[in-house]
Amino acid sequence: MPDIHVSAAIITDSAGRVLVVRKQGTERFMQPGGKPEAGETAAQTLARELHEELGLQIAEDRLRPLGVFVSAAANEPGHRVVATAFATTAEPADVRVQAELAELRWITPADAATLPLAPLSEEHLLPLAWPDPLHSPRPPQAD
Repeated sequence: MPDIHVSAAIITDSAGRVLVVRKQGTERFMQPGGKPEAGETAAQTLARELHEELGLQIAEDRLRPLGVFVSAAANEPGHRVVATAFATTAEPADVRVQAELAELRWITPADAATLPLAPLSEEHLLPLAWPDPLHSPRPPQAD
């Protein structure tokens, strides 16, 4: 299966929602990001893509590395996406739909259950944004 290398962002707002986008001519929502240009690092790619797609100016030092994740590609049948993922924050007023994007949404876990999502978002990135409360440490209860 051919690989498509991308950089992707988990962008959260102060309300704990996560930004997902849908590209023109597609049905699935995914994390913003894109493919590198020659000579770019993963962080440089993401900073450029966030500016092109969302008008968002993010300094590379505001991108927290999360790792590399592999899933079936959402829009290229028979391909895998290999995503270097980062986390950062923004607010709804900071972003706007531009370039090849058709739509953006700030979602909660309940919203995610009802949206068509890219495999990478569903399998890897959104679980990082909202850790499973059953498996994360709970604060001690007050008596």
